[in-house]
Amino acid sequence: MQKGELLYEGKAKKLYATDDENVVWVEHLDQATALNGLRKEQIIGKSALNNQISSIMFEKLNAKGIKTDFIEMISKTEQLNEKVEIIPLEVVLRNRVAGSFAKRFGLEEGEVLRNPIIEFYYKSDALDDPFINDEHVKYLGIATDDEIADLKKETLKINEIVKEIWASIDLSLVDFKIEFGRNKAGEIILADEISPDCTRLWDKEGHHMDKDVFRRNLGSLTDVYDEVLRRLQGV
Repeated sequence: MQKGELLYEGKAKKLYATDDENVVWVEHLDQATALNGLRKEQIIGKSALNNQISSIMFEKLNAKGIKTDFIEMISKTEQLNEKVEIIPLEVVLRNRVAGSFAKRFGLEEGEVLRNPIIEFYYKSDALDDPFINDEHVKYLGIATDDEIADLKKETLKINEIVKEIWASIDLSLVDFKIEFGRNKAGEIILADEISPDCTRLWDKEGHHMDKDVFRRNLGSLTDVYDEVLRRLQGV
């Protein structure tokens, strides 16, 4: 497989074409951002940790029957993915009160929700990724009623699987953000990544084991991600 031209550069990764039109070459970056990119820092080693963690998670999801864009990890910082057209939605699932959800409703972090709550955010850096509802999604032509229902159903299935994975290494899944894309066949499949960058994880003592360490200046991000990877590799 040969790496081709740069197709896209985001906050945490670069995507390249390959000699297969249906496959993209993904390179994770040693970069952490917060506040929708207003705060940006280079963190050496983060790319390798994120790539390895996400690769393990996607392999486990594929094994459980969840269709994803992940093909294989080809180096500590790179992987091959099926080429998809990303749906401009950030799909957030919340199991506990935390982060912006707590701030929005004036709640204290930590409460376990009676049922998982799914939220949609419109992917637009220029608009600061605004919170939107189902009617907005349909109005913007992002997804149909049936597709919205399928996105929610798949997100709930993913939640149950990854919650069990994290629990097996003594981590509590507080919430996560995932993205979906349409492949060449028109199927909507899980894309992007599942890592501590987009997943809020707490250990048994309530310590943050995710990107909040960076957002809230709680310590070394790479030390935390390294511990998450070490636990996953030990399962």
